Amino acid sequence: MGTCDECGNPYDQSFTIERNDVTHVFDSFECAVLHLLAPVCTHCGCRIVVGREIEVEDAIFCCIRCATESSMRDTRARMGWLSEAEPREEVSR
Repeated sequence: MGTCDECGNPYDQSFTIERNDVTHVFDSFECAVLHLLAPVCTHCGCRIVVGREIEVEDAIFCCIRCATESSMRDTRARMGWLSEAEPREEVSR
């Protein structure tokens, strides 16, 4: 029986993950992903839900606000968003 490195729960079906030559013990994928494996926002340092990150150049961000506040060039263009200067199409109903 192992004890989770993150929450301290002793669990008979715990598992280990080796990362950077260090072995970690977890009782759930939640503890493993959210506390060890999830990427960290370059700007604010929060853990990013897997699959929701924004990558700009070589940096990873949790949201567009963190990306733009970090002075990353061309963030809006890379995300495919319209700038305020571009005209928007009107939708007829």
